[in-house]
Amino acid sequence: MQKTIKRRPLPAHRLVDTGLPALLERLYAARGIDSPEQLELTLKRLLKPGMKGLDEAAELLADAVVAQARILIVGDFDADGATSSSLAVLALKAMGAQHVDFLVPNRFEYGYGLTPEIVLVAAEREPDVIVTVDNGISSVEGVRAAQALGMAVVVTDHHLAGSVLPKAEAIVNPNQPGCDFPSKNLAGVGVIFYVMNALKKVLSTMGWFTEVGVEEPNMAQYLDLVALGTVADVVPLDSNNRILVEQGIRRIRAGVARPGILALLEVSGRQRERLVASDLGFALGPRLNAAGRLDDMSIGIRCLLADDYPQARELAAELDGFNRDRRAIESGMQREAMDMLDKLSVDEANPLPWGLCLYDASWHQGVIGILASRIKDRFHRPVIVFADAAEGEIKGSARSIPGLHIRDVLDAVATAHPGLLQKFGGHAMAAGMSLQAQDYAAFCEAFDQEVKRQLREEDLQVVLLSDGELRAEEFQLELARQLREAGPWGQHFPEPLFDGEFYLVQQRIVGDKHLKLVLAQDPSRRQLIDAIAFNVDLAVWPCQTAEKVRAAFKLDVNEFRGHESLQLMIDYLEPL
Repeated sequence: MQKTIKRRPLPAHRLVDTGLPALLERLYAARGIDSPEQLELTLKRLLKPGMKGLDEAAELLADAVVAQARILIVGDFDADGATSSSLAVLALKAMGAQHVDFLVPNRFEYGYGLTPEIVLVAAEREPDVIVTVDNGISSVEGVRAAQALGMAVVVTDHHLAGSVLPKAEAIVNPNQPGCDFPSKNLAGVGVIFYVMNALKKVLSTMGWFTEVGVEEPNMAQYLDLVALGTVADVVPLDSNNRILVEQGIRRIRAGVARPGILALLEVSGRQRERLVASDLGFALGPRLNAAGRLDDMSIGIRCLLADDYPQARELAAELDGFNRDRRAIESGMQREAMDMLDKLSVDEANPLPWGLCLYDASWHQGVIGILASRIKDRFHRPVIVFADAAEGEIKGSARSIPGLHIRDVLDAVATAHPGLLQKFGGHAMAAGMSLQAQDYAAFCEAFDQEVKRQLREEDLQVVLLSDGELRAEEFQLELARQLREAGPWGQHFPEPLFDGEFYLVQQRIVGDKHLKLVLAQDPSRRQLIDAIAFNVDLAVWPCQTAEKVRAAFKLDVNEFRGHESLQLMIDYLEPL
């Protein structure tokens, strides 16, 4: 797929008095940093509590803790849900609650959220209070069912609200109507972190900790979980989230982290001292998610809750095994999806749909989200992948592209075609839905038409935003180190990407599908630069006729046997 490299406009302002290199000042300014104070990612700059429903939730939970009521945490089956559930259980127990448990719906039996069916499962544990984490804002019927059985419900969530809210005893969600909390980008784990902080304050004011002889917990000890869940859920790294992630990463690097997180780092081959945000997103997050995709997310939560390293290491190894299985399943599904697309008659008369839907009865329901993401990346258009559920129902997982709010698209389809979608939910870039298999063709048409209504043709072209060229003297290991430490980088605060033309000195395939390169900036080839491009098109590379290439790349620190060297991580490569 052809990509266009577009350079970011130079920022209208520049940072001053930072003591940073001019290049870093420019990179920060281009990402919306207006003052040096915004680079101080300290907890004192964290947004103060102010979410709608926070006080009510804290008061109710404080009463439950004092009364030693039975509290049940109901989470989602992804990494955000796992970290949210773990944080809630750990914090409540640290505050003296003696009857705390968790429940994660099995995605294959119960689906997402606090459904009436999962309420019946929860009722077997006889909870007095249910606390949802990373779900619940759309659980109207589930909340009603829980209350009918005598349970109070506190909803903590970050997903967009529907037209009707559940009548829970308290709802804490920065995206609910009427909430003026400045950061709408908190992950579910960030929301429950604020709730637990508020609970601690209420209990402290009541004199609870002194009364029962419990030491007030230091809430910063849970920032490793907050960082992992925030990055893994790919929420925008606004200023508040960057503080949460940075503080969590600092704790992990220092070894002050949950044994489960340290064990996940070990099985994924990452060094905690060198941890960056992308390691949380590409190494730890997938291993947690694999449990929810293939089996039962409670394994991931038990790993994060483990107090001793040997137990955590055993559970982390199990999660690593799930992740290898997930990769194998995904690889087979991806081949089948590409065969499916190859058979489409794609030409000017029969173009590829703008809103692309794929379905195979044999596909694994837990892996369709990853497949949708892979196809979306390859064809740069919104994609929904479906798999069989039960009783004639199919479930879909959607991934979108910049400029298209996928949940709004589904809402528009549901409004225009009543009854077509049985249920749906999500946010801007990802969503889930269910419908009857017999309605699949009608939905594909309706989805494609709605996408065409909301997008322009140029929106389907991939544009790589570059921070420009680097001077010869800037291709230095020290600059790569500085950029590595200048994060956390992530969604809406992207890692610096540069572009340029290079002379191609050497090229070879490694690991079956990766291209190892040696590049030079000038024909004399005095300064050689190592580079690597992952998952290249083997029909194009190696390209023996190319003498020069144009590349979009990131500066990276490559470590091998204790030796560090500069390496370019290639995002886009074309022969010249």
